[in-house]
Amino acid sequence: MIATAARAGMLHCEACGLLNRPCTASGRMHCARCEAPLHWRKPNAIVRTWAFLIAAAILYVPANLLPVIRSGSLFGSNPHDTILGGVIYFWTSGSWALAIIVFVASIVVPGTKIVSLTLLLITSQRRSRWRPHERTRLYRIVAYIGRWSMVDIYIGAISVALVQLQPFASIVPGPGAIYFGSVVILTMLASESFDPRLIWDPVDEGHG
Repeated sequence: MIATAARAGMLHCEACGLLNRPCTASGRMHCARCEAPLHWRKPNAIVRTWAFLIAAAILYVPANLLPVIRSGSLFGSNPHDTILGGVIYFWTSGSWALAIIVFVASIVVPGTKIVSLTLLLITSQRRSRWRPHERTRLYRIVAYIGRWSMVDIYIGAISVALVQLQPFASIVPGPGAIYFGSVVILTMLASESFDPRLIWDPVDEGHG
């Protein structure tokens, strides 16, 4: 039998991490240490996560098709400053390590987060008991790597700050940067909205 906090009748505080025994004498449940409100499960976790995830999936397309930065000089402008265009430029110019970092952090990671959270949502909604340990690890990985998706924006911001030599050369943020930043933020909100305890609810019911 798998021991869980819910089966032991205890609540996990999302603010400080303390395990609490519910006390409803006052009509509401609060953490004994930080007095944050306690919930058996995050309110509307599935609906909120789906909302953030669908919005991120929609914005993921223009984030990769539109230019993230616009560069120009006396010799003309570069219209191919998309994320993938930057990866190709770094690769062909010999900066293979930088090309791999940008490709993984800016294309693979956001796409993987969207696919992974979709899998977690579908299996949780279907109350599946399929591989709960592996799905929990997947959620922890998704929540951890989300912050590294902003590396491409950091590179663009540094470039904008360093290369401001108008009228000889200039770099300004492109429309793709807004969409890409929105995708990163929305996927982070989606992972925060999802309640991984939903993965274990069907397991508890099966053992019960």
